Amino acid sequence: MSEVVLDGASKRFGSTVAVDGVSMEVPDGAFVVLLGPTGAGKTTTLRLIAGLEALDAGDIRIGGRSVVRDTPAQRNVAMVFQQYSLYPHLTVRENLAFPLRSPILRTPEDQIARKVGEVAEVLHIAHKLDNKATALSGGEMQRVSIGRALVRDPAVHLMDEPLSSLDAKLRSDLRVELKRIQSSLGATMLYVTHDQIEAMTMATHVGVLDRGRLVQFGTPREIYEDPVSLYVAGRLGLPRINALPADVFPGAPVGARTIGLRPEHLQQGAGQEGEVLRVEHLGDQTRLHLRVQGHDIVTLTDVHTGLGPGDRLAVAPRNALYFDAAGARIG
Repeated sequence: MSEVVLDGASKRFGSTVAVDGVSMEVPDGAFVVLLGPTGAGKTTTLRLIAGLEALDAGDIRIGGRSVVRDTPAQRNVAMVFQQYSLYPHLTVRENLAFPLRSPILRTPEDQIARKVGEVAEVLHIAHKLDNKATALSGGEMQRVSIGRALVRDPAVHLMDEPLSSLDAKLRSDLRVELKRIQSSLGATMLYVTHDQIEAMTMATHVGVLDRGRLVQFGTPREIYEDPVSLYVAGRLGLPRINALPADVFPGAPVGARTIGLRPEHLQQGAGQEGEVLRVEHLGDQTRLHLRVQGHDIVTLTDVHTGLGPGDRLAVAPRNALYFDAAGARIG
């Protein structure tokens, strides 16, 4: 079993609280994405699990056993960083084999050759095994970096924004590849990102962090459809949720200050009239940018719409989310 449990985990750096009493259960074989802006505590949480930072309070258990007194090597975790952590003077084969040759693992050479070959096939880099790391493209280098983590068969994989420095197409390709690898291996993975598309497409569970606190934990669908706060609602969804004063549309509940409307949660043809500002044709969908009572709104419409800038259109909320003055969800 390689489930990971954080129980009241806390970490300060001087007067800054980086992780504030985080409690979370990561099931065995889950792909958990930690989501939040810079400074939310995502990377520090990973480093606490890896043992690269020491807890100030709380407990961390891997496979049912507390690891707070263990060294990073004793925790049997593998971490992939944002930048490629490769040895440039070594070949791809030697880079992949390096972790297996550590004094702790002492892996026999025949097993090293087998594991390196298997991981290289999975990552589609078998034809590059005898190339020097410096001869690889950015995407290939990141595949090797991920391979160095996979080859060890650790209890837990920790990944700190491993795709953020790649171009858009390569990031999209590796996103699919990484999810496929995780599913085929049944690996437990914690993955840090601020990219909501990565969270929605890869995760079995999402943990939303805000200033060191875990504010919601659930499946991507639960986080998207049933956010506990306006902050959480803004973490997932593209285009972002429309956040407007609650009185823009009638029917707001008592105490509501803000109405949150996903682009797909606006019905057309009735309600408040607005002006079309811009039409975005994106192939599989068309976005309308409207101004309703002085507020900008983005909604979706028919891909073959004949609407254009300056046209008038009435819209009304459907499945609206309401939030109080502090941003907490109502109802």
